[in-house]
Amino acid sequence: MASFLSATAAVRSRNGESCLPIHNSEGGATIPVSFDGQNLSIGKKNTPTASYHDDVGIDHGITQAPWERRFSPYEFNGGTTLAISGKDYAVVAADTRLSSGYEILSRNISKLHPLTEKCVLGSAGCKTDVDQLRSVLDIKMKVYAHNHRKPMATPSVAQLLGNTLYYKRFFPYYSFNVLAGVDSDGRGAVYSYDAIGSFERTPFSASGSGQSFLIPLMDNVISYKNRLDEKRDLEAEEVVEIVKDAFITAGERDIYTGDAVEIMIIRADGIQKELFQLKAD
Repeated sequence: MASFLSATAAVRSRNGESCLPIHNSEGGATIPVSFDGQNLSIGKKNTPTASYHDDVGIDHGITQAPWERRFSPYEFNGGTTLAISGKDYAVVAADTRLSSGYEILSRNISKLHPLTEKCVLGSAGCKTDVDQLRSVLDIKMKVYAHNHRKPMATPSVAQLLGNTLYYKRFFPYYSFNVLAGVDSDGRGAVYSYDAIGSFERTPFSASGSGQSFLIPLMDNVISYKNRLDEKRDLEAEEVVEIVKDAFITAGERDIYTGDAVEIMIIRADGIQKELFQLKAD
């Protein structure tokens, strides 16, 4: 009650000579106020003691203070992918969280997409671009299968993905990709990509928002960099446990990685899937 009385007294003393300020993103503005002793009038231009201040009014950027409007066709929806190759297998994994800024849009979105029975694509980045890239690759894979009556080999899929990304180099897919599979000799194969299709075959690859947390760990436990002990071949089950620990670590430091990690083990006889729960916050 006291605050209302003090506000009324303030308006009575000014009687429209000073206006109520409005704070907004487009600049300052005011509303004229008058008080005749009984009635409070706000924003009435006909009030003798009230006046609009055109020099500080909202102009919407048309005449007085134009501003630049920006639009981006890309949206970063977060996520982390990881792929590791072995002597006769490849393991690829990705979390299932879909984010936008500080909002979690979904907790159950797969970032892994099998292209053949021996090859899986993992993609993080803009969800719409990832979906479009998958559709384009699926169409090309079907055309190849119809023409040659056999599925495409993993090294050929790697080249196809590189070409597809390069064709869009002037307006790239906002997609960070890793490709994992088994080649024609039965050996595990992992390919790392940049945004416009440059790629190489590597022992492991990581992409997405948690990439910087995974790569140093993989350098140590997979590539044995800066280690004096003898490097040994890891079994697929050991690699799966490493992947789980790696995503737990990334989930602690990266808000875009979490909820669950989807793991696929690729061998010559097919793909085995596993889901491991992560923190949901």
